Amino acid sequence: MDIGVVLQTTPPAARVIDLAKRAETYGFSHVWTFDSHILWEEPYVIYSQILNETRNIVVGPMVTNPATRDWTVTASTYATLNEMYGNRTVCGIGRGDSAVRVTNGKPTTLATMRDSINVIRELGCGRSVDYNGSTITLPWAAKSELEVWGAGYGPKALKMIGETCDGFILQLADLSITEWMINAVRTAASDAGRNPDDITMCIAAPAYVGPTEDLPYMRDQCRWFGGMVGNHVADIVTRYGDAAPVPQALTDYIKGRQEYDYNEHGQSGNTHTTFVPDEIVDRFCILGPIEAQMEKLNALKALGVDQFAVYLQHDGKDHTLQQYGEHVIPALREQAVARQ
Repeated sequence: MDIGVVLQTTPPAARVIDLAKRAETYGFSHVWTFDSHILWEEPYVIYSQILNETRNIVVGPMVTNPATRDWTVTASTYATLNEMYGNRTVCGIGRGDSAVRVTNGKPTTLATMRDSINVIRELGCGRSVDYNGSTITLPWAAKSELEVWGAGYGPKALKMIGETCDGFILQLADLSITEWMINAVRTAASDAGRNPDDITMCIAAPAYVGPTEDLPYMRDQCRWFGGMVGNHVADIVTRYGDAAPVPQALTDYIKGRQEYDYNEHGQSGNTHTTFVPDEIVDRFCILGPIEAQMEKLNALKALGVDQFAVYLQHDGKDHTLQQYGEHVIPALREQAVARQ
């Protein structure tokens, strides 16, 4: 199992770049960032500096969207970074959340997301694509390679991801929900004539390493995440009603949800996430000592998870990064060697 890290591009950018460099030193495989150009700094500019100061780390957004950027510009950006630093980018994409909502926009349709995936990936891999009635290509990008990983929760989104994407991003670490959603993606891939094993399964959630007696504090630091996930779940409930065809555990907890302030999006201490119960924080995140981290990571791996990406939006960034680098990643490597 690979271990990635998810950062916010909160200024100063030098801090983000430093965390990314340290992540590579510790053996992390990916550095992901939020992509919300109003709430935080522009990620693609920062990616260039991260790639310049590292050797192997792969960078990408968790996640971009089809609405706020022209798809051809997005593809050209990845292809340019790949030309400059080798093929070390990945495009995580969803329908749109904070990046569109802060300007009173709405998430795109799944049909638009599907079309954008095709355009971004084909151009990002140096291939031709039909776009707005023309056949276009990036003639200088023949050596570029780009994977597109889709993020989603609803049944139609999971079906589309299984049919089209190179990877699946699920932003929560609940075991039962993870199993259900991975199976849905794999089934869709198989039904579409694809090999489900070709789709990389990535789970992203906050991890906070600390002693068991500090669990109440760690929960409060990570409660924001349940609120963020709740935004997407609320969209599903709005579309399908209380009988939404997703696990009931995913919809029950948002019944106390009220309005959400995106100015506090992704922040510990978010005052609009008090409705999230402790049980959901424990299920969605990985909190506690190294032993607890390993137990849940191994359970996720048994469900077919290929990468766990650590959200570091809490006050234990440096400690958790270090503990994963010095204990979790080496332990996972030792397990992999032992199985060979």
